[in-house]
Amino acid sequence: MDKVIIFDTTMRDGEQSPGATMNADDKLEIGAQLERLGVDVIEAGFPANSQYEIDAVARVAQEVRSPIICALARAVPGDIDAAWEALKQAARARIHVFLSTSDIHMMHMLHKNKEEIMNMAVNGVKRAKSHCDDVEFSPMDATRTDPQYLYELLEATIQAGATTVNIPDTVGYATPEEFEKLIRSVFENVPSIHKAVVSVHCHNDLGLAVANSLAAVRAGARQVEGCINGLGERAGNASLEEVIMVLKTRADYFGVDTNIDTRQLIRTSRLVSDITGLVVQPNKSIVGANAFRHESGIHQDGILKERTTYEIMDPKDVGLTGTTVYLGKTSGRAGFRSKIKELGYELGDDEFTKVYNSFKDLANKKKVVTDRDLEALVADEMRVVDEAYKLEQIQVVCGEPGVPTASVRLRTPDDTIISAAAIGDGPVDAVYKAISQLLSIPNVLEEFSVKSITESTEALGEVTIRIRSGDQTYTGRGTSTDIIVASAKAYINAINRLVSVKKREAVSQ
Repeated sequence: MDKVIIFDTTMRDGEQSPGATMNADDKLEIGAQLERLGVDVIEAGFPANSQYEIDAVARVAQEVRSPIICALARAVPGDIDAAWEALKQAARARIHVFLSTSDIHMMHMLHKNKEEIMNMAVNGVKRAKSHCDDVEFSPMDATRTDPQYLYELLEATIQAGATTVNIPDTVGYATPEEFEKLIRSVFENVPSIHKAVVSVHCHNDLGLAVANSLAAVRAGARQVEGCINGLGERAGNASLEEVIMVLKTRADYFGVDTNIDTRQLIRTSRLVSDITGLVVQPNKSIVGANAFRHESGIHQDGILKERTTYEIMDPKDVGLTGTTVYLGKTSGRAGFRSKIKELGYELGDDEFTKVYNSFKDLANKKKVVTDRDLEALVADEMRVVDEAYKLEQIQVVCGEPGVPTASVRLRTPDDTIISAAAIGDGPVDAVYKAISQLLSIPNVLEEFSVKSITESTEALGEVTIRIRSGDQTYTGRGTSTDIIVASAKAYINAINRLVSVKKREAVSQ
């Protein structure tokens, strides 16, 4: 079968979702998971935004080696040079040059005519080509661009060196029939189109991003751009997990394949949700909590007799095992290691020991430990940053009436134990005030969210917070059966990320 290139822009367009800001550690963590997922191209950011963004994209380029690492740039020299500065250590680099081409954009945003835009596009591609061989060009708002001008622009940029030309439905305006017709017309009217890969980048303003992307594949496009969980500007981009599973499930219709390990989809979705703090709706296809749940008696009866009566996909194909692990406090390391491998994790000896010890602690508190619990424990360990500070002890007194009071003990980088107590408006507020007293690291708590990993009153709770220090945001996460403890762990995790970034910045200076 033909292969469709999967281009992930979660760390660039997805980051433009309100509240989805990612720091360098977050991008590296997502990049590593996207590599496990098997995406072909990772658009890691927009380096011209800031030096911090250059550094964040550079870290992904240096450490995520299998996929092509891409950076976005406007068709101006400074942007293109910044993109290359971030990408130059990548195993495989791509510069993605974009420029508005519709009449409405040219008139109201750029105040330039078609000839000027043509020259900017060609010169931008040529400058990018001087840095690396792999160059993508996007005529922004292509679906509202004069078709004849679009054909001329694509031909000129391919002649200038573009190896991929992307047709973006920037404002989600097209319908599937229109978009398929446009892609077919590109193949028919651009003489050099066979020299480039035709890509599509669809937005979801009218809820048609996935449908438009698939219509483009039918018309011959062989790269699809999108985001995990459908993140992105405004209503988001095409949801990559949906595109991928449609192409897999309906290979009979589309006749194409991808390089994706679909068993990593659920894990990738959960990671992106955890890092961004944007919850996936329960009825979201493929990765929503209800995507493979059946409540109707008729459906349940059918599933029990034959799964395919009401499931067109095997839950295991997207990474859902649905099993319960009966590993208790007496379970051995061998059985635990076997289960961790079954879930798809490869841990080093030190990582395994930490996760195993966390499991033993949890098994003493919960009667049943599920796969989801184990995934949360592993994720906690795999996302650990340099532990400058460690939570040693926490005690909280609260009630009504009463004044919430917390005492906290931390271990510092030089192995000293420090402690403090504070009162607050609630138990979490008291804990955070006590920690702030101990560390004296200026920051502002911007966001706090809590969710249950599994069902029941003894479930693991996961807390995600965001703190701001200066102009940078740091995400912290913590899990525990005690939500107050999880909150303290999340705050310490965020502080450690802040300290780790400041150390790297000091070294680079």
